[in-house]
Amino acid sequence: MFLRLARSIFSFAAPLGLVLFAVVATSTACQAYPQRLDGSWFQEPEHWSYHGESRPDEVSLSAVSEVAHTGGRFIYRADFEIQAGEPLVLDFKNSSVIGRFHHWIFDSAGRQVAVAEGGIQSTANNPFLLRHGRVLQLPPGRYRLVSELSSPFFLAQPQPYLDDLPHYQQSIKLGNALVLTSLGVLLGLGIYYAILALARHSAVEGMYALFILGNLFYNGTALLVYPDLFGLHWFYLISLPILFSNCAYVVFVIALLNIGRDSNPFLYRAGRGLLYLLGAFIVLAMLAPNWSLELDRYGVGLFLSYGLVAGIVRARQGHPLARMYLVAILAFFALGAVSISMSRLQDVYTIYMEHLGLTAVTVEALLLALVLAQQFARLHREKEDALQRLHRSQQIARTDTLTGLPNRYVLENELEQLPLQGSLTFIDLDGLKYYNDRFGHERGDELLRRFAHVLDGRLPKHANLHRLGGDEFAITCRNGDLFAIDAIMEATMGELRREGFEFAGASFGSVHVHENPAKDNLMRIADERMYANKRRRKSDITAEA
Repeated sequence: MFLRLARSIFSFAAPLGLVLFAVVATSTACQAYPQRLDGSWFQEPEHWSYHGESRPDEVSLSAVSEVAHTGGRFIYRADFEIQAGEPLVLDFKNSSVIGRFHHWIFDSAGRQVAVAEGGIQSTANNPFLLRHGRVLQLPPGRYRLVSELSSPFFLAQPQPYLDDLPHYQQSIKLGNALVLTSLGVLLGLGIYYAILALARHSAVEGMYALFILGNLFYNGTALLVYPDLFGLHWFYLISLPILFSNCAYVVFVIALLNIGRDSNPFLYRAGRGLLYLLGAFIVLAMLAPNWSLELDRYGVGLFLSYGLVAGIVRARQGHPLARMYLVAILAFFALGAVSISMSRLQDVYTIYMEHLGLTAVTVEALLLALVLAQQFARLHREKEDALQRLHRSQQIARTDTLTGLPNRYVLENELEQLPLQGSLTFIDLDGLKYYNDRFGHERGDELLRRFAHVLDGRLPKHANLHRLGGDEFAITCRNGDLFAIDAIMEATMGELRREGFEFAGASFGSVHVHENPAKDNLMRIADERMYANKRRRKSDITAEA
């Protein structure tokens, strides 16, 4: 069963993985087109500023191999040559998480011939949706690029490169489609489970929705969706929401896997300790914002490890959802580990590290949605079983076990519904003691069952037979046709005598509802008339004797 569930889950998530594979394959297959710029990186000192010279004052700068993850201001210098005068695009590979950038292009004589700027924090117009690409129209010749990057932090190493305009326009389509599709999936899931959490007051769905919300803020900002489409340029939307999202995920795992203080003390204490640690990360991020993305990395690694351990432990303990959850967390663990550990993608230009992270989160969200769907199905089955048990209990409470007839409780409810022309008849079955004493209780029970079956079968649809207990029965009749009931009683006793119950008889008394419209004395009146009939029958038998 587990293998079937795993296959169904992976078959659901496979199309997303194939899309990513197609994007990477397309990018790498055409890698002859992009031109990587081999240059040098320098870090600017705190009070130093660049003024657009073709030769920055490198004596005042610190040479570095790459930008620091915790941000800062950096200068990149590279010389390159253009063979043809076709339009080119200057962009960064590996990552789109760049606060601000400014490009200056100089010809071989040191004259400035082009300038461009942008970045997540910049309000400059983007010519390409969800990209930092800038078009250059330069004649053939040798040129120098000087780029200044300023960012509170970096996700991965940004690497400038050149591409011809037609190829660039084509190669970025699949990556952009992946971003918009994945964010659409996350948005739909987030809204659905947020509404579900509010309707059901459920921590599981609520924490799952918060986890998705944090990733929507992060990916939407990091991949330029919010800056480009909505003009939101607050850089820390990349990092701070993920810190809260990490906390939500830990609570989600605890709630989903029913990790309790008493049932799983170790996992419960570990989860609480992790929440305290992640809370400390939030405080540290407020004090040192440029470290917030690094704290995100550690937080993701910690909650992934906790989720993996919790899934394994609860699966071994037989939790019904733990195995499915393990499939989801393993997929996320594999993709997430790659995305948070790599700093650059070799020979891949139009896929960012952010694309890998977004793919990992989307796959995880889809798989967890299937886990929650399985939980809903299990809860629905449990609810149906409970309703069936309740129905059976109600049937038992309303039914006489020996004859299968409705009992006194049902009779009392039916009396409330009887119209004024309706009637109630009480019946006392004679001869039961005789058959119990002479032939045993099995024969007496058979008399009761046969009497109930024969009489109930002869009554019309508007009349119902009830067993009150012992040898007492009652008939409710909505049209109050007592003559018909008398005839049915005579016919019933005749059939019982032909079946071998020749000593059986019945005494009965009836009352119309209009005799007691308040219906508070109907049963007493019918009972008194029944016993009056019983005494009369006994005196008649004595007189005949």
